[in-house]
Amino acid sequence: MKKGRFTLFSLLLFLGLSSLALANGLNLNSLGTRALAMGGAFVGLADDYSAIFWNPAGIAQFKTKYFGFYGTDIIPSGTYKFEMPTQAGLLTLVDAKTKTKHFLSGLAAYYHPINEYLVAGIGVYVPSGLGARWNGDDFTHITNDTSYMWESRVGIVTIAPAVSYKINEMVSVGATLNINYGMFSVKTHAGDIDSLDLGQYEEGLNGWGFGATFGVLVKANEMLSFGATIRTPSKIRLDGDVSISNIDLLGPNFKTQSVAERDVTWPWWIAGGVAFRPMDDLILTADLQWTQWSKVDEFVTTYRDPYWDLLMTASGQNIMPMKWKDTLQIRFGAEYMLYQNVAIRGGYYYDPSPVPQKTLNVLLPSFNFNVITLGVGYSLNGLVIDFGFEMLLGKKREVKYANWLLDPNYASSMPGVYDMNIFVPNISISYKF
Repeated sequence: MKKGRFTLFSLLLFLGLSSLALANGLNLNSLGTRALAMGGAFVGLADDYSAIFWNPAGIAQFKTKYFGFYGTDIIPSGTYKFEMPTQAGLLTLVDAKTKTKHFLSGLAAYYHPINEYLVAGIGVYVPSGLGARWNGDDFTHITNDTSYMWESRVGIVTIAPAVSYKINEMVSVGATLNINYGMFSVKTHAGDIDSLDLGQYEEGLNGWGFGATFGVLVKANEMLSFGATIRTPSKIRLDGDVSISNIDLLGPNFKTQSVAERDVTWPWWIAGGVAFRPMDDLILTADLQWTQWSKVDEFVTTYRDPYWDLLMTASGQNIMPMKWKDTLQIRFGAEYMLYQNVAIRGGYYYDPSPVPQKTLNVLLPSFNFNVITLGVGYSLNGLVIDFGFEMLLGKKREVKYANWLLDPNYASSMPGVYDMNIFVPNISISYKF
């Protein structure tokens, strides 16, 4: 076994984790319980308070003051197993399961009609909010028989003032300014250098970025509508404290803490959708949603401490290769009014991972997901309460040990077999007044 290379993989890993947080294909795929329960196929409908996320042109449909709140709990369940081939057979070095962890997020929005054509609004929502927590005892065979913390948490909060204008009875347009605040924390093993165990690595970065969303909604008739949305890239400059508990073993000039800076970009998102009402009580929807992940090629980290920066630059570990690819989500949804004020909903979407095998890692693994959604809603005198859930069924992935050992392109990956499912219960409460 190439011990020097293997013990450095976690050091390479943490250099890119803040980037993964914002651009790993594990962003929240749905906001708003009704939209989520319809498979997130909502761009061509966009007729409730979650329109500020899906298609701001839909805001022009609101004739009264309107407030909505959505809360969700993201509960991932993952496994990771690393077996190294030996002359005696496979040697299991890691057999781990994620600890149960709850990642809470949501959306709140308020809309105020200015006149019969113009509606203004503001929303606050979390488009990204995931992570993982592993038992450090499961990794001791690759961390010098020492238990370290292995966990990550990512979140983005977007503040979005919005405006929408109804051009005529058929066409509406809308736009938002997206003020994005990114947060990321990670704890992991820092790796070894020259047989020195560098100990625990911890990172906490945050920063601001700006973007915009533009949408158009066309109602061809009472049965059919079309929508399109473009969300522009948002460059976020992250900075914050990083620490390696034993880095001072490399010499008296190395302090255990520094400040790191990294620019990341939340890429283009372009979506189109259709909503079809074949009968009064039934709505069918379908979306195509494309994300330009191919812009996520590599990330560069700088350190304010000159000795940290010199060490990372000289070793090439200040550059994290990502090599992601563009993805296209396919979504379908349906809503049926079971009674006058009770709706049932269902949906499906396919969420492909942009992350290739050669950059896959354990703290924020990425999967191809098949997703099933269900929900129910109840309305009374302007008040609407919705319940829903989605189940993301991940396809098992493997980074082969031989590839990691022999191919330099796999240097920033972690060899092993990955699996993950995610359960997402949620609730919405909205009121028109």
